[in-house]
Amino acid sequence: MSEVAQNAAGEAPAGKAQELQRAFDVFNQVSLELAQAYAGLQARVESLTAELATANGELRRQYQEKEALSERLSLLLAALPAGVVVLDSRDRVSEANPAAQSMLGDALPGADWSALAHSRLVATEAPEEWQVDARRVAIAESALDSAGGRILLIHDVTVAHRLKADLERNQRLAAMGEMAASLAHQLRTPLATALLYSANLAQPELAEAARLRFAGKATVQLRRLERLIQDVLLFARGESIGREAIDAAPWLAEAAQTLEPLCAEKGVVLSVVVDDGDSIIMGGRKALSGALLNLLENALQACERGGEVALLASVDDGRLRVAVRDTGPGIAPEAQARIFEPFFTTRGQGTGLGLAIALGVVRAHGGTIEVHSAPGAGSEFVMYLPAGVAAGLETERE
Repeated sequence: MSEVAQNAAGEAPAGKAQELQRAFDVFNQVSLELAQAYAGLQARVESLTAELATANGELRRQYQEKEALSERLSLLLAALPAGVVVLDSRDRVSEANPAAQSMLGDALPGADWSALAHSRLVATEAPEEWQVDARRVAIAESALDSAGGRILLIHDVTVAHRLKADLERNQRLAAMGEMAASLAHQLRTPLATALLYSANLAQPELAEAARLRFAGKATVQLRRLERLIQDVLLFARGESIGREAIDAAPWLAEAAQTLEPLCAEKGVVLSVVVDDGDSIIMGGRKALSGALLNLLENALQACERGGEVALLASVDDGRLRVAVRDTGPGIAPEAQARIFEPFFTTRGQGTGLGLAIALGVVRAHGGTIEVHSAPGAGSEFVMYLPAGVAAGLETERE
């Protein structure tokens, strides 16, 4: 064998050995990297396992806290004296506490609230208050934004309403006691006058014309006495407030028609401007009509011939605003401060109870009366009454 061939044969095994060595070195390097990666991965798994255990522990703690909170809320709702009703997005009762079931019936869950309210709730003269059998309840509503439903909080205000009525009655009786001396004076004058005229009727030599004149004057004084006694009884008793739905427009038109002939007889212009927005008032029609006519008659009496009485009505922030304006001499500031006091009057023939009764009636309907006047600039009495809308009354009441 030649020397070249021997060298080639010797170099071949040496090259393979080098390649194997390099491959082995690469394998070792890769194995080392894999071992390091595995160790890193194992450390990461251990870290994630620890984090997961911590997260699970936190979730378990939160769950336990929510379970405890839910239990406390359940106990609170069960013990709460107010009724709580939860409505879903379809307006059906999803939850109701025992107090609500006691007020509205045990079959609340799953019931349609609109139908239930229509059958069980009776509207009262006060807004957001209803009659349920012998109970009187107030209902407050809040939206549940996340679920699209509502939550209703129902308070039993029966005792509070009864106490309020008793307080108003006691206040009227206290006012009657304080005004007893004034009442005696109010009764004495027309009674003494009627007795004087009656005594003249007994004179045998009295002419027939004079006898008729004295009889007429005695009748006038007796009627004045009768009106005074009726006003006193009405003030002491308080007006019974009904639950009638009163359409504002016909009610106002009826009052204007009643006053119109009286204005024509005295030569006073009556103007009526009504923009009531189809308002509905809940309460007693007779009582409210009496209060409004009292304001209108007072305005007419304040006007001279050629004056004007205006009846204005509009809707202001959910309330019906009824204003009675006159072109009379106005009311002095010191008199305005006492204008609604029982037996206070600026007229010689007045009983001083008309405005006190009117204010009591309006307050019983959840409203109030304001007076605006200045000497020489006329007067304006404004009644504010809670009102709904005729077209949406049933929906609102449900």
